[in-house]
Amino acid sequence: MTRRLILCADDYAQSAAISAGIAELIAAGRLGATSAFSQSPHWRVQARQLRLVHGRADIGLHFNLTHPFGAGQRPLSHWLLASQLRRIDRDAIRRTLLEQIDAFAEELGRLPDFIDGHQHVHALPVIRDALADAIAQRWAGDARPYLRAPDRLADTGDSRLKSTILRACCHGFADLGARTGAAVPPWFAGMYSLSEGADFRALMQRWLALCPDGGLMMCHPGQPSRDADDPIRPARAAEYRYLASDAFAEDCLAAGIEIGPYRS
Repeated sequence: MTRRLILCADDYAQSAAISAGIAELIAAGRLGATSAFSQSPHWRVQARQLRLVHGRADIGLHFNLTHPFGAGQRPLSHWLLASQLRRIDRDAIRRTLLEQIDAFAEELGRLPDFIDGHQHVHALPVIRDALADAIAQRWAGDARPYLRAPDRLADTGDSRLKSTILRACCHGFADLGARTGAAVPPWFAGMYSLSEGADFRALMQRWLALCPDGGLMMCHPGQPSRDADDPIRPARAAEYRYLASDAFAEDCLAAGIEIGPYRS
């Protein structure tokens, strides 16, 4: 029996090479979704590529509090500690979310299909409450974005410690779906070291075998670049080459996996 997988490429609009690689993979049917940095200075120009692939994949907001596009971002360590101590200004986060949602809608003419977060900040305590507030303000009636639930991470990849910390810090986030009326895919994967030496194909084969129908998986592909500000650029290039290859198509076929958007 064929199982559906929403394979989502994160970090759209971080750079030209990342956006071009993601747009190419969507056009080739190798991705079911991408999440975009609407805060990025590249967003206005690179959103045009997404208009060309509209309908082939879900387009979501990659909510950002950590990537240094401008003033106001802080390291993930700050948000991890502050969220556990509940020392975050919920109203300020809500305003930041609304600004990023509105910047997304301004370029694409519609609200995001889903919301996730850079380094999963959207799922941290207090920030998740601000997310519920923002959804209530921008989405009317039964329409709601779907949400990525890091606490449903099903496999630790090659990063057991990082995965354990993620699940612990985001514990209970999946319950936000019931509070907001938003859908939450039942399974999540894609966590690994993002190192140059990681065996991405072997990890993908494992995740494809484990994936239930309607599962969600993140990935981070991008065309090869020399971007010194992107510490995971070798991993991005390796992911891009594999996802664009016949080998990936063969692995999906062998596992009985069909790539597509959430609402297919």
